[in-house]
Amino acid sequence: MTEKDQVGFVSMAGKKAENEAPEVGIGMLGYAFMGKAHTNGYKKIPYLVYPPPAIPKLVSIAGRSPDAVQEAAKRYGYQKFTTDWQTLINDDDVVLFDNCGPNSMHVEPTIAAAKAGKHIVCEKPLAPNAKQAEAMLDAVTKAGVKHMVAFNYRFVPAIRQAYQLISSGALGEIFHFRAQYLQEWIVDPDFPMTWRFDKDVAGSGALGDLGAHIIDLGRFLVGEPRKVSSLTQTFIKERPLADGSGTGKVTVDDAFVSVVEFENGAVGTLEASRFCPGRKNYQIIEINGSKGSIQFNLERLNELEVFWKDASPKETQGFTNVLVSESYHPFWEYWWPQGHIIGWEHTFVHELTHMLDCIVNDKAVAPLAADFEDGYKNAVICDAILESAKKEKHISIKY
Repeated sequence: MTEKDQVGFVSMAGKKAENEAPEVGIGMLGYAFMGKAHTNGYKKIPYLVYPPPAIPKLVSIAGRSPDAVQEAAKRYGYQKFTTDWQTLINDDDVVLFDNCGPNSMHVEPTIAAAKAGKHIVCEKPLAPNAKQAEAMLDAVTKAGVKHMVAFNYRFVPAIRQAYQLISSGALGEIFHFRAQYLQEWIVDPDFPMTWRFDKDVAGSGALGDLGAHIIDLGRFLVGEPRKVSSLTQTFIKERPLADGSGTGKVTVDDAFVSVVEFENGAVGTLEASRFCPGRKNYQIIEINGSKGSIQFNLERLNELEVFWKDASPKETQGFTNVLVSESYHPFWEYWWPQGHIIGWEHTFVHELTHMLDCIVNDKAVAPLAADFEDGYKNAVICDAILESAKKEKHISIKY
């Protein structure tokens, strides 16, 4: 490099381009599983989604434990940390409040953030019940801020491809929506009590944890449900307390099954359980229409099984496995050459990029992402499923 080149290089390093993306300050509540996933998404955006709609600036992170939240701030790269979420919300440098706390911590901090004029991302389920979700929807509507519920599976390329196929009419009239979300992680009776087993904190069990995702995908891909008929089961009624001092009562469902009728006449089944040995993160969806069928398995995230009823030649007709990784597939302009697959973590890159774009360019969050109206409707359906199981009857969905 010549001396002239070196001078030019140094001068450009200190210069801010006129068209450089604006910064959006991020304030995050929660630092565990989802806090890590969201932070990872923010950190990847500036160099993978290029040019980015905005540069996420990791301003502050809040959590209950002083030592743990300080460690999280250091690990993730947040400038500040606090054990008081109100301090985070009152921080003028925070533009986007990202709520990754437990379900019981979604309502009060999120409503406060809306009143403070912050844009909001909130993890699912939006609230432990529909009444609280409605209060959150009212708050963001009155405040006029952007709001998104983190139903990240809308941002899987194969799911978005399925959405495009259905909305274009390629599948024809939709007859069936069939969905399961199965995991194995609490089948051991010695697995200790956590907040996820407490109705006062979580709202529900497998229903809110897993079922909320497939309910959202049913609404996203097929449409609004008209009524549900459901049952729930709690297999293990008590679990050992983490400190070894005894046992605690499990007050949520371990599994649920529901039959759904959609407003467009389609019928569906929903099932979620955390008691399925061998199932790690098994979310499978099948949609049958008058012109064909599609099937998706989250454990094979880059693939979509497609069947066309009128494909020819008839002798070779059957489901085709499509690797959704071509340059023309959804979101692949950000990634690698075809066949170089992406993973679960990258859905957060897509989702949070969408939110930043909506903030800085004043775009609507829905219908491609779930906003708080979607989160509220999801909570109404979850409540109806629990009511149906309790009363042993069909329950109509009423928003």
